[in-house]
Amino acid sequence: MANQFIDTARITVKSGAGGNGAVAFHREKYVAAGGPDGGDGGRGGDIVVQVDDRMSTLMDFRYKRKYVAENGGNGAGKRCTGKDGAPLVIKVPRGTVIRDAETKEIIRDMSGDEPFVLCRGGNGGWGNKHFATPTRQAPQFAKAGLPGKERVVILELKLLADVGLVGFPNVGKSTILSVVTAARPKIANYHFTTLQPNLGIVKHDDYSFVLADIPGLVEGASEGVGLGHAFLRHVERTRMLLHVLDIAGSEGRDPLEDYDAIMKELEAYGDLKDRPMIVVANKMDLPGAEENLQRLREKLAGTGIDIYPVSAATRQNFKALLYATVELLETCPPAEPFLEEELGDLEALGSGEPFAVEAENGVYFVSGREMDRLMASVNFDNEDSLNWFHRSLRRLGVIDALRERGAKEGDSVVIGDMEFDFVE
Repeated sequence: MANQFIDTARITVKSGAGGNGAVAFHREKYVAAGGPDGGDGGRGGDIVVQVDDRMSTLMDFRYKRKYVAENGGNGAGKRCTGKDGAPLVIKVPRGTVIRDAETKEIIRDMSGDEPFVLCRGGNGGWGNKHFATPTRQAPQFAKAGLPGKERVVILELKLLADVGLVGFPNVGKSTILSVVTAARPKIANYHFTTLQPNLGIVKHDDYSFVLADIPGLVEGASEGVGLGHAFLRHVERTRMLLHVLDIAGSEGRDPLEDYDAIMKELEAYGDLKDRPMIVVANKMDLPGAEENLQRLREKLAGTGIDIYPVSAATRQNFKALLYATVELLETCPPAEPFLEEELGDLEALGSGEPFAVEAENGVYFVSGREMDRLMASVNFDNEDSLNWFHRSLRRLGVIDALRERGAKEGDSVVIGDMEFDFVE
């Protein structure tokens, strides 16, 4: 199991909560009325995603599914600010795509070296030193730190290879990879010997490129049959394809029908059919190969697709194939990163408007990110804090919004876990 190839994972991440602000007052001999000096809370730790080229699968995420960053420290007296929470760095293989689990939108394509902040930590709360005014010289309240952001994401590994070997199982893709690279994939005479993509570096003269042997394709793969999307996911990244056929039909299949079936699956999955392609007619050392090669040439005449007959078993004609591959590859554009959706500020993601008002059976419910922040900052046992809370409701427009929804004096208003009487 240690070498099992895992290319998808679903994980939950949560950034650290900000530390609470402190309520404290300056106490020093011979200093009268020292005033409030409660320090601010520290900022919560971020969730950061970083590429690690030593990783080749998402195996690390098979058993550990939740990642939580460190919370910020609470503020203290003497204006001491709490310690910031340490960021939690999650390492992934290059080529990993991060998707939002709910919307399936792409958040980030981790193909480069730059770290990506997936969830920002919550800001620390203000200490009571911030709430002193000429009329309120001894505030007995401070702000709580903001909670961390939690979200569920899907990680998808899409290999970064220049050239992909595609074809039905058992057509000789793994053998070809072993002939032209130093890779040593498992090779045997049964379907789906290759259950995971294998990569090798081809060095031809002064040119080198990455070649991927992709698990074999079957009809219906674009709908998930066989290895299905596990195959097609990794083809998406390749700049060009080597379409390998068993030209001898050694397993009783017609290579021309195999060609059509593969092209149909590539077309059904997206624009893969339009990738630059060379057809590799393998197993030319077996009976029936020459006749089928002639049929294939007639079929592809006028399409602009080149055919190179080879024999992986006898290493026949690979020099010409590699020259043609390099020549075509030099005309291919570089692989483009997957487009990231416009998800907005990650810190505010999923929170919608600052607040919303809903009425149900004569009771008015106020919710939203601003309400969550406000409720976490109020000391309901302190009169100064309550007065600040009421002023904040007016400043944010909550009172006007309630009035527009039909709230009248004495109606019940619910914010978070608290219920109040509406007062205009």
